[in-house]
Formats: sequence, structure tokens, C-alpha cells
Amino acid sequence: AATALAWFDTHHPHLLAAQHTAAAHRRHRATWHLAWALTTFHQRRGHRHDDLAAWRAAADAAEHLPDPAALVLAHRFLGNAHAESGQHEQAVEHLHRALAVAEHHHDHAQQAHTHHALAWAWGQRGDDRRALGHDLRALDLWRGLDDPVAEARALSGAGWSAARLGEHDTAREHCRQALVLHRRHDYPYGVAATLDTLGYIDHHTGRHEQAAHHYRQALAVLRDLGDTTHAADTLDHLGHALAALGRRAEARAAWREALELYREQGRDAGADRVLRRLDGSDGSDEATADEPGP
Repeated sequence: AATALAWFDTHHPHLLAAQHTAAAHRRHRATWHLAWALTTFHQRRGHRHDDLAAWRAAADAAEHLPDPAALVLAHRFLGNAHAESGQHEQAVEHLHRALAVAEHHHDHAQQAHTHHALAWAWGQRGDDRRALGHDLRALDLWRGLDDPVAEARALSGAGWSAARLGEHDTAREHCRQALVLHRRHDYPYGVAATLDTLGYIDHHTGRHEQAAHHYRQALAVLRDLGDTTHAADTLDHLGHALAALGRRAEARAAWREALELYREQGRDAGADRVLRRLDGSDGSDEATADEPGP
């Protein structure tokens, strides 16, 4: 993973230029595939604006392709990119377009993926009850498809939404089931997301030592994956758990590292929030609402 990410770090500008050229010459399939090839890199490195531009071009290209799955995926990932950029209305519009196409073609797998994405988008907006509804719909669909890794993703998402609603026992049970499946099927990204949510649950139920332990476990996985985007969020969360334990120096070290990553990724809201905390002007001990995305 590290070698692949390093390659993308080097060649990223050239790949963006290649997609721009493909779109200009109406090479629709190449335009779509370049967005697909770049999306994991964009998400792990925090290139939100590039991801948005790439999937906007891919969605335009997909209108000219004969494959409905390409259209569903393009609108789903474009919706995700809008949600990442804080553009909720556009996110929901594209996600519902993806869902409509998937339903028209009776594609239950893509319906499940899109419900999972809608859950995340509504969670970003703060409507955790609506998010949980989409999580549970995704879970129902994936269980019917006998896809244990996807089922685990839905369980983890439902755990996060339930935790945000204060339903901690339900959230913990969802996450425990998810963690078993993620580990059994060797899906480290899901392991990290679920450990981060377990840390959030522990922190909000007064189990701060266990919260710090879960956050550190999540952080180790994210670093192995080269996922600096979600590492920043987990460092932010870890700082809260350490502060609650009275370990202020360690908390500040975690927040300083989160601040550096937020700045590198152009995530101004996160950087400003952490900077206020480091300056002592924000007394909040609430973890942020961010979690690994869909």
C-alpha cells in the first residue's frame, strides 16, 4: 500500500492531466476509469477538490456509456465527494440519482452501497436518525446478498449512527459484530473505522482509558494504510480521550499532529477547531462527528 501511494504521490498531476485530456477528447470510458483509479488515493490523502473534479468529469462521461453500473458508481462517488466538501444538497441529489438508477435495474448491491453512502452524507449533516435508517437498509440488503465484508461496513456505520444518537449499548454491539467480520475477512480499513467508533463509544460512556486504546489501535492501522485523512480525525479523537485522563501533554501532541495533517489536506474547519483547542480558547471535550467515509 505504501509503495502504491508513493507512486500516486509522484504521478498524481500527470493522472489528473490525463483525465482532463480524455474528457476533452470525449474518451468517455478512459475518463471514467481514471476517476475510479484515483479515488482511493484522493480519499486517503485528503485531495477532496481533486476527487470532486474527477468524479464530476466521470459522471458526465458515464452518461455516454452503455453500462448502468458505471452511471450509478459515478453519481455515488460524486455524491460522496460533494459530502466530503460540505455540499450536502448536491451530495444527496447525486446519491438519489445513483439510487434511482440502481433500483430501476434491480441492482441490490448498488442499492446497498448507495444507502450506505446516504447514511454517511446525512451523518455529515448531523441528521443521525436519518443516517441510521439508511445504515439499516444497507445492512438488510447486504445480508440478503451474503456479502460479509459489506455487511460489516453497514454494521460499523449503524454503530456510528447509533453512537451519535446516544444509543451506546446498541452501537457497541453493532461494532463488535462488525469488528469480528472485518478481521475474519481481512479488511483493515473497516477494522480502523470500527475501532475509531468503539473509541468514541468508550469516551462518551466514561471509559477513557479504553477509548484511548481503541483510538491508538485504529491509528496504527490507518498509518499502515497510508490513510492520512482519517488518521487526522482519529488523532483529533485521541486527544479528547487523553485530555479526559488528565494527560494533557499527550493530548496536545495528538492535536498538534492532527493540526498538521488538517492543514496539509486543506481542511480548514478541522484545523481551526484544533488550533482553538491548542490555544485554550475552546473548552469543548466533544469528539468531532467525522468518521471514515463510505
